[in-house]
Amino acid sequence: MRQPAESWLTDMDGVLVHEDHAIPGAAEFLARLIERERRFLVLTNNSIFTPRDLSARLARSGLDVPERAIWTSALATAAFLSDQQPGGSAYVIGEAGMTTALHEVGYTLTDTAPDFVVLGETRTYSFEAITRAIRLILGGARFIATNPDVTGPSAEGPLPATGSVAALITAATRRQPYFVGKPNPMMFRSALNRIEAHSETTIMIGDRMDTDVVAGIEAGLDTILVLTGSTHPDDLDRFPYRPGRVLNSVADAIELI
Repeated sequence: MRQPAESWLTDMDGVLVHEDHAIPGAAEFLARLIERERRFLVLTNNSIFTPRDLSARLARSGLDVPERAIWTSALATAAFLSDQQPGGSAYVIGEAGMTTALHEVGYTLTDTAPDFVVLGETRTYSFEAITRAIRLILGGARFIATNPDVTGPSAEGPLPATGSVAALITAATRRQPYFVGKPNPMMFRSALNRIEAHSETTIMIGDRMDTDVVAGIEAGLDTILVLTGSTHPDDLDRFPYRPGRVLNSVADAIELI
């Protein structure tokens, strides 16, 4: 039997916000965490933005989340690389979220004989940059990607994301990347380390069975699936695993804190 929850991890999009609009109950959920002095992190596979950027975005939606309480796939990737090879070098396809995270762990960004090629999210993929990445990987650089998501949302419809570009690079190099973000449970383990929490007393809230829930289970966390995102009740039977709870929205989790 699990112990009472002392710490919380929650996905961002589909749990707390839709685009730039807060999901009803999200502000009250976050306020209860702070009121009860629970350790928590808001997680996202989006590697474009820094925690400061995301904190400001959430504030515009009416949600008060300090930047220290945000954990991105870029931060998880930087933590992983720093552990693998402290003070290494990387060629990065990505934006400020990824480059800032690598600078903060002491990495050098270079296009000359890097230790790693790191692929993150960007709104303007460059054919020239992808070609450079392919040649560096063929030359011996190890291939890392922030997350395997093949598409991302936009107001106009789906956009190609990190997983799609990774597949292109893999086709050209025959080298599979190591994905650090969800559904890799390492994303959650590094988050737990960040807030000095234990898996046995932590709950993960997500809106996707194939990323949030499965990674939470594999990391040893209690899990909650909310139905305000991409997973619907009819989808549950397609998966061979189950979340600890299924709730209509994060508003229904307030009483659990």
